[in-house]
Amino acid sequence: TQKLKKMEIIMINNLSVHLYKFLFSISIIILFVAILEWFLQLFNYTFSWITYSPFRLVEFAAILLLFVFALLLRQIRDLLKK
Repeated sequence: TQKLKKMEIIMINNLSVHLYKFLFSISIIILFVAILEWFLQLFNYTFSWITYSPFRLVEFAAILLLFVFALLLRQIRDLLKK
């Protein structure tokens, strides 16, 4: 049972690392699209499939990054408790 518990913790940590990387990548992509959309709007062009303004997209990316940082800090706190 002790070995099984240790393997579960390792699997959860491994899954959380992949989740953090995925969420961070998504936020960087949203930020890139926002910058590109802002640049295109300077020349009166736009992406027709984006319904949000570039600044709202930056807000979404910032919220997602804040969530990732909070999860990472929580994981660091838990590791320091051990």
